[in-house]
Amino acid sequence: MAERLIQAMPRDLWWFRKNVPCLEACPVKTDAGRYVQLIAEGRFDEAYRVARTANPIASICGRACGAPCEDACRRGKIDAPIAIRSLKRFVSEQFGPEALVPAALDRVLTGTNDGSVTPFHANRLALRADRGRNAPPVAVVGAGPSGLACAHDLALMGYRVTVFEAMPSSGGMMRYGIPAYRLAREVIERQTAEIENMGVEFRFNTPLNKDFGVSELLQQGYGAVFLAVGASRGRSVPIENSEAEGVIKAIDYLLNINRGYRVAVGRKVVVIGGGLVAIDAARTAVREMISGLPISVSDEQAVEAGTLRVALDVAREAARRGALEVTVVSLESEIEMPAMKSEQGREEAGTATEEGVHFLPSWGPRRVITREGKATGIELVRCTRVFDDAGRFKPEFDDNQRRTLDADTVILAIGQAPDLSFLRTDEVALTAAGTLKIDPVTLATSVPGVFAGGDAAFPPSLLITVARHGKLAAQSIDAYLHSESLPKHELRVRIEELPTDSYAMPDRYEQRPRLVPIVPLERRSGITEVESVFSLEEAREQAGRCLYCHVHPIYNGSRCILCNRCVDICPEHCLHFAPASRIADQVPLEGVEKESGAASVFLYDEEKCIRCGLCAIRCPTAAITMERFNFEEVAG
Repeated sequence: MAERLIQAMPRDLWWFRKNVPCLEACPVKTDAGRYVQLIAEGRFDEAYRVARTANPIASICGRACGAPCEDACRRGKIDAPIAIRSLKRFVSEQFGPEALVPAALDRVLTGTNDGSVTPFHANRLALRADRGRNAPPVAVVGAGPSGLACAHDLALMGYRVTVFEAMPSSGGMMRYGIPAYRLAREVIERQTAEIENMGVEFRFNTPLNKDFGVSELLQQGYGAVFLAVGASRGRSVPIENSEAEGVIKAIDYLLNINRGYRVAVGRKVVVIGGGLVAIDAARTAVREMISGLPISVSDEQAVEAGTLRVALDVAREAARRGALEVTVVSLESEIEMPAMKSEQGREEAGTATEEGVHFLPSWGPRRVITREGKATGIELVRCTRVFDDAGRFKPEFDDNQRRTLDADTVILAIGQAPDLSFLRTDEVALTAAGTLKIDPVTLATSVPGVFAGGDAAFPPSLLITVARHGKLAAQSIDAYLHSESLPKHELRVRIEELPTDSYAMPDRYEQRPRLVPIVPLERRSGITEVESVFSLEEAREQAGRCLYCHVHPIYNGSRCILCNRCVDICPEHCLHFAPASRIADQVPLEGVEKESGAASVFLYDEEKCIRCGLCAIRCPTAAITMERFNFEEVAG
């Protein structure tokens, strides 16, 4: 019987870049793996520089990013991903704008990086500080993540930037949509002040409207405008009684709470939706319920005695008081829920469950039950399928399976849309979906000099994704004001051979479990942040779990004697030798020629490799070396 062919491929430079999955997954190309490695080595200031130069809102992302880097992390294929977001927070609290003594920003943004870089990174943009010196000013509309990132990068290139914000403070939906227990408002203030100190002017309480819009900004002399107005309107559900008293959109609910208004929710709340906004609304509702409960005399005495916090453990408090229920109902099954698609979302859902939130997957709303115009419950129908065979959203229901939940309040968290009422009909064109119509490459709108990004132009996405839109807009605006096209990028690499005799990974690194620092349940209350910061020892311990995807065992066939010692010692069985005749679709492969004339090739399964270096250490001829790759994208 013929031997089965082996599927193999040669490795080019882009292959090595893509096999640093955290770097590849980050929309702004933060070299997360490298700053994690620097933390493991105790080089904290260098780690912060790597994290910050790529990301204008690094301190915010250290607390509230959806962390696509963690979802891509190769360690997650073995047990659990590296706690990258928490490690970013660790170095940000030491050196970022929220630190007691922040690092000097000019040194952070103009120094050289130990990690991989792109032309979008701050230390590269700072080299172009003369670009905007004689250019007209730029207007940025919206002080959310996309607008802040755009203003930051333009300021680095020397442009005069004015940010127009409708609300009294910066942050956009980071401030008014994300609860304070997930993102402290002081962090947003400090990150904004950092950008303001770079020369950016902020004009708060200055919304655009039909009398003061895009046309007026251009007439005032702004050479370009970036629209980053976000998605601040919730979507409705077309079901009976959806406009009844007690039915509220999640975005409106969170906006009111985060602006300091009290929203009475009653004792039974049902949240419709399966994303992070639904979970945020549910966890906020639990806190609102607890804060609205009357405190008994015995409780007041306990507070005075210092034995009871004013806002108690939310889950235990709900159980003790009785009749407090918050339920999240989703069309999707548990594994299909949008929140469950990411490591951060799964942890948020787990924390919500710990706090007393119940989840009811695979059910959809049929009608809101009312009495005298007020919601008293919701009728649900079993959802048997959410997506069709092509993956399109097309839910199917079993009308014979229904159930009813009592509810004083029904919160709808089924999507968001931008509020573009400030636009006149003769201004920027819109898509059929009601978003700003743009060129997806340059973010240019139908009006010359006007660009758009973030949730007003794309489907609602992660903070770091819309920050990337802002950075791309800054590049496009810079090119537009100089009558240039966006440059193409080419990839370069710097390779460092690591000494085999001293190469070593941290002790027992492959056995260390993932840890995210969470405040104990009994200490969670109101706006108290649920996640805390690593201690120095915890940070180094967690960073030491990294598999160093920048490092590869590199094979030199001219030195190999086919002793097979590397294969024998590999603990993950990721190295093999095979006859070249067994490789499918013959391609040039690194190998060694036998005296018989037959060739053997060296096969390496990168996904299994844990970078232990035992193959290089065991090799008697130094045919295998451990080499670190640092990547650099440059404008071609």
